[in-house]
Amino acid sequence: MKILQAVAGLALAGALVTVPVHAQAPASVPVATQDAGRDVSNSDLVMMTVHEAWLASGRNEDRFFDMVKRLAEMSAQKRGLALSETEAAGSKAGDWIKKQARKDPDQLLYAVVDSAVKHTGMMKKM
Repeated sequence: MKILQAVAGLALAGALVTVPVHAQAPASVPVATQDAGRDVSNSDLVMMTVHEAWLASGRNEDRFFDMVKRLAEMSAQKRGLALSETEAAGSKAGDWIKKQARKDPDQLLYAVVDSAVKHTGMMKKM
């Protein structure tokens, strides 16, 4: 989608590899599927921590990136805003997300994405 071009500038790969791997998978992420990745509904995704989402993606950067894009779309829709289509805004948001994810991988991923969208000027009024 064109509206997600800014989000496409997110460079999450470096941040994801550094998210600590806990000794045991959280109860909400089945061990049998954590490495293979799994489909996650939007309602489940909103409730996942950064680490849980990373495990649910199967530790796959592309799948995790898709989760971040979905969350950015939800945030924009809830706020009645459209995502900026500039690469600079996407890069700025990606840097924000990496920084926040490294600080606390046990926080909700939706909160990180929503905060990045708000603080980096990634949105514009519809």
